[in-house]
Amino acid sequence: MEGKNVIIKRARKKGHGGGHGGSWKVAYADFVTAMMAFFLLLWLITMVSPEKKAKVSHYFRYFSIFEKSGTSLVDTQNASPPIAGTSPIPELISEDEIKGDASPATAQFEEKMKVEMETRLSEFKEQIMVVQFDGGVRLELLETEGRPMFPSGRNELTPEGKKILQVITENLQQNNSKIAIEGHTDAKGFASNRYSNWELSTERASAARKELEKNGLGPDRLVRIAGLAATQPLIRDNPDDSRNRRISILLFGEPSSTHPAGIKGAGKLVNPVPAQASKKIRPGNLQFDPVEQYLVGGR
Repeated sequence: MEGKNVIIKRARKKGHGGGHGGSWKVAYADFVTAMMAFFLLLWLITMVSPEKKAKVSHYFRYFSIFEKSGTSLVDTQNASPPIAGTSPIPELISEDEIKGDASPATAQFEEKMKVEMETRLSEFKEQIMVVQFDGGVRLELLETEGRPMFPSGRNELTPEGKKILQVITENLQQNNSKIAIEGHTDAKGFASNRYSNWELSTERASAARKELEKNGLGPDRLVRIAGLAATQPLIRDNPDDSRNRRISILLFGEPSSTHPAGIKGAGKLVNPVPAQASKKIRPGNLQFDPVEQYLVGGR
C-alpha cells in the first residue's frame, strides 16, 4: 500500500446552455415591472379631473428645487420697495386729484352702466356691480362659476372679460374723471411660495389697465393700480367664494373745496368697499350701501 500512488479524480459538471440560465429572469422582471408602472400611470391620468390637472400643471410651473433665487447684480437692499396695494402713496397721488364730490359725470356714468347691463352686457349682468360711494362710482367685475374674468391662476383676460372692459371703456371715454383699478383674489393660496395672490392680483389689475388703454382710454386718467390679494373679500363669510375674484374700477368725481388736500397726517377714506354681499343679494341688485374702509392719501 505504501508504494501505491493515490489518484483523485475531480468530476466536471457540464453547464447548461445560455438559454437555460437564470439571468434573463431578472431583466424580464424589470421589464414587466416597468410596463405595469407605465400602464398604472396611464390609468391614473385618465381618472384625474381636468381641474386637478390644471392645478398640478400650475404647481410645477413655479416649482424649483432651490429655496432662494440666485445672486443679483442689483443692490436689492437699497432698492426702492415695491408699491403695495395697502400702502399709502401720497407722493404719487394727492387727495385733491382723486377725492371729490359725486359729479354729474359720475352720476351719468352710473346710469349708463345700468343701461348697458340690461342691453349689451345683459349676459354678464350677474357679474357686474355698480356701487355709489362718497365721491364717485365703483364697478365690481366679478367672477362666477363658469364665467371667469381670468383663467385659474393666470393674468390673461378671457374673451368675456375683454368684452366687458370694451363696453366699460366706451362709457369711460365720455368723461374726464380720474380712475383707479384694483385686483382681488379669493383666499385660496398657491402651492409654491414663489408666487402668491399678491402678485396675481397686481398682474390682473395691470392686465385690466392695459385692456382699457388698448381700447382707447387715456393713460393720464389712471391714478392708481393696486393688487389687494384676498384682503378685501366681497363675500366675507366665505373667503373662497368665486365672487371674491374680481376687478374693481373706481371712477372719482371732480375735486371740490369740501375735500381739501394737504392736511398733514389726515388720511382720507377714498377707496370704499361694498358691504358684505349676502348670498340672497344678486350681483345685479344695487340696493345696498357701501362702506369705506381703505386708507390712502395720508402724509
